[in-house]
Amino acid sequence: MQVVGTQVIPEMGGKRGFTIEFVGDGGEVVSVLLRNDETQSVNPRNAVERAKAVMLEIAATTGEGTSDPVTARPSARASGDQSTMEEQLDEGLEGTFPASDPVSATGSTVPRGPAKH
Repeated sequence: MQVVGTQVIPEMGGKRGFTIEFVGDGGEVVSVLLRNDETQSVNPRNAVERAKAVMLEIAATTGEGTSDPVTARPSARASGDQSTMEEQLDEGLEGTFPASDPVSATGSTVPRGPAKH
C-alpha cells in the first residue's frame, strides 16, 4: 500500500483525541484512534507521527516469525453484549449533544367563534 493521503480527525474537538486515517493508492484506509489522557499530549501537530509509531509497533509485534499473532475479538453486536452496546450508544449520543436531543413538536390553534351554518 502506497499512502497517498492522511487525514487527522478530532474527536470532540480534539478533547478526546484524534483519529488518523492513512489513505492508500488502491482506496484502502487504515485508521488509528489516539485517545488523549489528562495531559492532553496528542494534538494535530504530533498525531500523524504518533499514529505511525503505533502502526510500526503493531507491525513489529505481529510480523512473520513472531509468536504472538493478532487475534480478533467479536464486536459487542456480534457477541450480543447488551451492556457494551448501551455504553457505546450513550457515548455516541454524548458526542452529538445537543443535536441528539429529541425534537419536540408543538401545535397551535386559533380560536374561532361559533361555526356559521
